[in-house]
Amino acid sequence: MPIVVNLDVMMARRKIGLTELSQRVGITLANLSILKNNKARAIRFSTLDAICRELKCQPGDILQYVEDPNDIWED
Repeated sequence: MPIVVNLDVMMARRKIGLTELSQRVGITLANLSILKNNKARAIRFSTLDAICRELKCQPGDILQYVEDPNDIWED
C-alpha cells in the first residue's frame, strides 16, 4: 500500500506509549495497535484529528505517501 503510517515514530518523539495514547484519544488499544503497525486499511478523520491533537502534530507527520514501499524514508 502506498500510504505508510508513521505513528510509532511520532509516539517515540513525543515519548508516549500506546496505552496512554489509546486512553487519551478514546480508541481501543487493539485498533490503535493496528494503525501503529501499518495494518489499517482506513482511518476516520475524527480519529486522525484526535491523534494529531494529542501528539501536537500534523497529519503529514503521521501519514506518508510512497510509490515504492521499499523506498520508505523518515525525517
